[in-house]
Amino acid sequence: MNDSQLLRYSRHILLDEIGIEGQHKLLAAHALVIGAGGLGSPAAMYLASAGVGRITLVDDDTVDLTNLQRQIAHTTERVGQPKAESARATLLQINPEISVTALNQRVDDARLAALVADADVVLDCTDNFATRHAVNRACVAARKPLVSGAVIRFDGQVSVFDPRGGAQPCYSCLFPQDQRFEDVACSTMGVFAPLVGVVGAMQAAEALKLLMGVGASLAGRLMMLDGLHMEWTSIGVGRNGACPVCADHTI
Repeated sequence: MNDSQLLRYSRHILLDEIGIEGQHKLLAAHALVIGAGGLGSPAAMYLASAGVGRITLVDDDTVDLTNLQRQIAHTTERVGQPKAESARATLLQINPEISVTALNQRVDDARLAALVADADVVLDCTDNFATRHAVNRACVAARKPLVSGAVIRFDGQVSVFDPRGGAQPCYSCLFPQDQRFEDVACSTMGVFAPLVGVVGAMQAAEALKLLMGVGASLAGRLMMLDGLHMEWTSIGVGRNGACPVCADHTI
């Protein structure tokens, strides 16, 4: 690291659990952030500020005025612009020394598999079960850790699904892909703006810990937040031995 980087990341380097070695790991890492909206905005911004060397943003939507109540990577001037490009501009304003790739597209399974395989950690910041399951399948196949978050109304949740070791569950163990779950949209149900910041920041924290190999991740646990009463609940999540996604993969 040069003098500028040592100064920029000095508050991380001061932490015994991180130090120079941990910061080097972040600078050499590649994070894939799928979704540049309410969750993806704070998650990606913290990854950028922390010095993750490569960040790839995937989102096929454009910035809408209704997004600005909670999607903090975007501005009024960027209404109508692709979200991925808008978020990229924000990340580079925060940290111009990193590399940020913006993909303004809906990726198919083959492209998703390639993106996941090239990443060190994947953050699912999307808002529908079909995409979440597609991302989970790609992460299990490529043995890449997945940090998953979701928020609606005053309720949030976050967890980690890490297929790299141990009998850890995947996303489909918790929400079986062959069962029907109703997608609930913010456009019809609403969402409390700061809650996406809380959950998105937690996704970034879990991703950074995974990249540096410090602490204990949320793998095997689901954290649920009742934002109306500001109460956290942690529940254990076990692996489903008959899960069609991860059961056939040696872990």
